[in-house]
Amino acid sequence: MQKFTVHEGIAVPLDSANIDTDQIIPKQFLLAVDRKGFGKHLFHDARYLDDAEMKPNPEFNLNKPAYQGATILVARNNFGNGSSREHAPWALMDFGFRAVIAPSFASIFNHNSLGNGLLNVVLTEAEVDSIFKVLTQKPGTKIEISLIEMTVKCEDLCFKFELDEFHRHCLLEGLDNIALTLQHQAEIKAYEEKRPAFASFGTAL
Repeated sequence: MQKFTVHEGIAVPLDSANIDTDQIIPKQFLLAVDRKGFGKHLFHDARYLDDAEMKPNPEFNLNKPAYQGATILVARNNFGNGSSREHAPWALMDFGFRAVIAPSFASIFNHNSLGNGLLNVVLTEAEVDSIFKVLTQKPGTKIEISLIEMTVKCEDLCFKFELDEFHRHCLLEGLDNIALTLQHQAEIKAYEEKRPAFASFGTAL
């Protein structure tokens, strides 16, 4: 998993609350389990004018020139609600996003995101409002997020945010569930070597 320490990137605003996982990555595109290729269908229904030709909708912010190359998404309350599909953070990350800023996130989406290296930053509604004003007045503005200092900086704005120490450690070190397990490889090997043969999986009785 890619480490997240300090990231600066163009921020794109999506001024909507309750953006669910089917809006993030519609169900008809959940055809793979390897995490790649979902970015082209991110926000598909809003991003394209039709399914056949996938002509970009010029009114959708992700398609506007000022936001090209955006790596930070700013949204409203309850981002990521709906089904528990892990494809939602996969699609966001495959598109290029490293972080999402919102006043609140659906719990399962938040868990899936953190487990894949996508940082969800919770700020107050007033703080998010202030960021929206900057991004609306100055499209293409960059935001800096420091997981070291636990700060979000946007122009003259600077806000503190919180994250539990376990997930903060995992993001800082780039540790997903597999990497966490492999940190105990020696103990696992020692345990397996002590197990009697009849306790091993696949042993005939």
